Amino acid sequence: MAKNLLIIVTFIICGVFSANVFAQDTSIVRQFTPTFDTSRKEVPEKDLIDVMHSLRKNKPVKVVDTTIQPHKFLYSVVPAVGYTLSSGWTAILSANVATYLSDPKTTNISSLTVSANYTQYSQLTLPVFLTVWTKNNEWNISADWRFYKYPQDTYGLGGHSQIENADNIDYYHLRLHQSVQKRITSSLYLGLGYFLDYHWDIDEKGYNKDVAEYGLPPKTLASGPVATVLFDSRKNSINPSQGFFANVVYRPNLTIFGSDNNWQSLTIDVRKYINFPKGSKNVLAFWNLDWLTPSGKPPYLDLPSTGWDSFNNTGRGYIQGRYRSYNMLYLESEYRFQISRNGLFGGVVFANAQSFSNGPGLHFDNAAPAAGLGLRIKVNKISKANIAIDYGFGLNGSKGLFVNLGEIF
Repeated sequence: MAKNLLIIVTFIICGVFSANVFAQDTSIVRQFTPTFDTSRKEVPEKDLIDVMHSLRKNKPVKVVDTTIQPHKFLYSVVPAVGYTLSSGWTAILSANVATYLSDPKTTNISSLTVSANYTQYSQLTLPVFLTVWTKNNEWNISADWRFYKYPQDTYGLGGHSQIENADNIDYYHLRLHQSVQKRITSSLYLGLGYFLDYHWDIDEKGYNKDVAEYGLPPKTLASGPVATVLFDSRKNSINPSQGFFANVVYRPNLTIFGSDNNWQSLTIDVRKYINFPKGSKNVLAFWNLDWLTPSGKPPYLDLPSTGWDSFNNTGRGYIQGRYRSYNMLYLESEYRFQISRNGLFGGVVFANAQSFSNGPGLHFDNAAPAAGLGLRIKVNKISKANIAIDYGFGLNGSKGLFVNLGEIF
């Protein structure tokens, strides 16, 4: 992979479709307003749905009630194409459905996101993400189901792995993660679940010393119960504007559940959102993710790795799988601001750092920082769903484009 390879990125919004039709003034205010100016009149919010309707010449626009109501479904469908170093050209189709199952004043928004991605390098990904909040947030049900056909490079273990040691590994992967949490206090939940990760037809194309010494059989199975502790004071998990989120997941993979061997995983996910400046629509967000292996030896492809967190979002600025080891520490901060006063366009600047242990112990002696900026395009102004288009830069010429439906965290 050439160090100075020029990355040409094309992201084409082919269309946005919705079951809800909105009609508002479609003019775009282009003046940059990173702070909140109380002397200006409030501008009605606008999304891509409004833009699409404004382009429908000689056709009447149906005006409907946009008030947030229980059981009113909000749909977003975004087809696109993109390009990254790790995937080549990629065809993307993402869809999101959001609704409130009860009074929005006492119940968080529930959402289902489905995506289909196929890349130039024959990578196929079919993820399904579900989060359900019942009446008065008494129960939270979440699921993360995925199918992968995924040839990808790996670079060895630890924080000192070299990019020139890239070794291609091809495999299939089925992920079935689901959990149920019960509310204990207003924002605290305790829960149980079951996680399964099955890799098969694993084929190492080359040779990497770390991979050979660690071991990579043709198939691996990790299976076991999970215990969760969740604290979530956010009102909108799709695009949080304020609040605090903390999720601890303890996963003992056990042979009695079919796992190849006994090992444990512990993830600690903490996020904070601050309205800054106060009274504006800008957000200062912080994210800390610690992904640890308290005991045992996970399969190589189940080890903590760059971009292999629950939503594949860690390490913007580095290729997915760039670092891998028993333990990972991760920290990121992002500032989200409005560009157009109607909310159609926004921007972000971000910085992150990741550190991986050199071996099974907690021995961390280096970190890989990255930074970047991005554009936000409002897909649905009610659910606050955005298209996130980010470009990140890491060490030693590492760089790349990252496209998401919804915020990175």
